[in-house]
Amino acid sequence: MKIKAIIVSLFCLLTISSCDQLKQIGTSILLNPSEYEMGMGLKEALQQGLFKSFDAYSNPASNPALAFAFPGDAQKIISLVNKAGLGSVVTKTTEKFNTAIAKSFTAAKPIFLNSLQNMSFTDVATILITDNQQAATDYFKTTTNTALMQAFRPIVDSTIKTEGANKEWSKIATIVNNIPFSNFKVENSLTDFIAARAIEQMYKMVADEEKKIRTDLNYRKSDLVKKVFSYADDELKKRKG
Repeated sequence: MKIKAIIVSLFCLLTISSCDQLKQIGTSILLNPSEYEMGMGLKEALQQGLFKSFDAYSNPASNPALAFAFPGDAQKIISLVNKAGLGSVVTKTTEKFNTAIAKSFTAAKPIFLNSLQNMSFTDVATILITDNQQAATDYFKTTTNTALMQAFRPIVDSTIKTEGANKEWSKIATIVNNIPFSNFKVENSLTDFIAARAIEQMYKMVADEEKKIRTDLNYRKSDLVKKVFSYADDELKKRKG
């Protein structure tokens, strides 16, 4: 009887221990996202930031931070252009450049989404668990910049010419470049400048959204995004340990 009681006791202990282990394993499975979930959660969060950028650029003139501005010291000389009687030309040219920027973003969406689709799990792990709050944006800069410039330039160039902004800018450039005793010169064509600035500003918006998702729980919209980024937060804390 004593032997039987001992066996029963040992069995109970082993059973309890096994149950505890199973609970721990089960909890781990529930808390830690799978590789697939990590990938999907990160991509969902990035799409959130990207689509906000696309929406903002559908009308850049409505957002002063996105609207076209003349480069560098040119802004300082525009007042002289206004005094020369071409103030209305400056205004119209700026509006047309904004139109070019807005149209160019129709080409951006598939380029970004293709980059997102081709993101490997190694990319995901590197981007997700890091102190770099714009790691995903840096990834996009590496994988999309060349394609974006190739796609944006002809759209911007075509829009500028269609709207007649190239001729109007030529007038402005001629005045600026012929101001006496000034070493400052501007390009006769700003197609590349506009395309590069549009891309730069879009990256900035994506980076802003990425930082919000990483640092503010309110920006983690879905359960999957919450799970994945909470896991990333925990992993970073462990590393800093």
